Amino acid sequence: MKNNNRLSALYLGIYLILVLSLVSCGVSKSVRHIPDISRYSLETPKVDQINDSTFSFNRNYLTKNKQQLWELYIKGNPLQLGYNNGALAQGLMQRQEEIFFSKVEGFVPSKFKQKLLRGFLKWYNRKMYLNVREDYQAELYGLSQYSSDKYNFIAPKYLRNLYLHGAHDIGHALQDLAMVGCSSLAVWNENTEDGDLLIGRNFDFYVGEDFAENKLIEFVEPENGIPYMSVSWPGMIGVVSGMNKEGITVTINAGKSKIPLTAKTPISFVTREILQYAKNIDEAIAIARKRKVFVSESILVGSAHDKKAVIIEVSPKNFGVYKVENTSQLVCTNHFQSDAYKEDKRNQKQILESHSEYRYEKLQELLQENKKLNPEKMAAILRDRSGLKHEKIGYGNEKALNQLLAHHAVIFSPEKKRVWVSSNPYQLGEFVCYDLNEIFSGKNIAESLKARTELNIARDPFADSEDFEDYEKYKLMSTEINKAADSDDILLTDDFISYYQSLNPDFWLVYYLSGKYYFSKKEYAKAKTAFEQALTKEITTVPDRENVEKYLKKTLKKLQ
Repeated sequence: MKNNNRLSALYLGIYLILVLSLVSCGVSKSVRHIPDISRYSLETPKVDQINDSTFSFNRNYLTKNKQQLWELYIKGNPLQLGYNNGALAQGLMQRQEEIFFSKVEGFVPSKFKQKLLRGFLKWYNRKMYLNVREDYQAELYGLSQYSSDKYNFIAPKYLRNLYLHGAHDIGHALQDLAMVGCSSLAVWNENTEDGDLLIGRNFDFYVGEDFAENKLIEFVEPENGIPYMSVSWPGMIGVVSGMNKEGITVTINAGKSKIPLTAKTPISFVTREILQYAKNIDEAIAIARKRKVFVSESILVGSAHDKKAVIIEVSPKNFGVYKVENTSQLVCTNHFQSDAYKEDKRNQKQILESHSEYRYEKLQELLQENKKLNPEKMAAILRDRSGLKHEKIGYGNEKALNQLLAHHAVIFSPEKKRVWVSSNPYQLGEFVCYDLNEIFSGKNIAESLKARTELNIARDPFADSEDFEDYEKYKLMSTEINKAADSDDILLTDDFISYYQSLNPDFWLVYYLSGKYYFSKKEYAKAKTAFEQALTKEITTVPDRENVEKYLKKTLKKLQ
């Protein structure tokens, strides 16, 4: 009861702070802000629906390929880009918005707390618009005209779209969420079969299966700057993985972040700017250096012009560039490597306690085993589910390169201007090949999108295996076990628990969740066995191991 009173007092305190904050000049200005769109000409799109999954307007085009990936081609000035994107992908965009906000409601079911959260976001994001390029704001404004009215209570459409582009950064900054644990690598010269630069990345961003269902590959031909492609989701104009027609690539990997006092430039807008305006590594570094970010992030930049890759490491108060010497391979996970961060305590803690260093070592191990890579071998690395020395560490373990939760995986060949994008499930489906020289050639877009399908990389056989079926069952049953552990009314049989453990027997988490269930039901002897089994497995992080040890200690006390 005492704790509830403290929480009520805390929420009341936050509420009062927010009320005071919301009447401040900065918040009211940002809430009312509308970008200047008067300088841009606009033709309101009249979309022609060709079939249930193909739409067009002038030379703008949206279709779904046979691998179930959506392909969007848009061109025009910033405002026109936004309108074309929104008009063609309106149904997909509104669906994505619904998925995202339903997740938020699931995390924060209380209406009062939701109101606090909305107030906090308005206050926290009060300076974001000052740090976003005006042309991107105009594009967002055009896109937002096709957003749903359903969520206007959260914020006006334009503002809501701006907030959504900072959602990755805000979650990362405020809660240090482990929603993103990405791996990427670049090889060139003697490390590839043809000597060309080759880059691979897993984007391990997980907000649920439904969020990842509609993957969108965007091909954008802006009025100013360089045409580019990116892989993300409907309603996203920033870039998390992409390549431009000059052969510049960008991929982002989250680092350990200090909590900033206000939102600034979302990282996906920094990478978008690099793609749109950089032709080489020096230009990419100059763009990243001038933007104020509010999270810590590694940006792996590949360059056809330079025939190599570097990592730009940005954070609110520091900046570094990591270049390799006397080698033609570059590996990036979720910690910084440049001299600028050598003494950074958060980065040191990240290396010691997280799964980042383990995946870094795994990439090094696989590169030792595969001296010369091609796109197929790169896909095999991105799909690797084993631990160090090929140890079985359980499916879904974040120490694996393939954590079986990736939103997408991408392979870039910058000098050939080719890109391969994975299809569902995760990075296991067929990798679809696109040729930017073809797509941005001015030919019929419906034909040029299909130009390189003969180079596709085959679906991973694991996706059709019994082990994969068991993994999918394990995920569903994990939800049931968590519910049962939190409820006095739900009881599970020992056979249920035993079957659950058999679905993913090498993964520490199945035993930890089993132990938590038994502990909640006061079956301490069974809980003890489960926690002890968990400790014999490859546990993901130091805090995770400490948590299992803490539960085992509590269980042993109960048994005394």
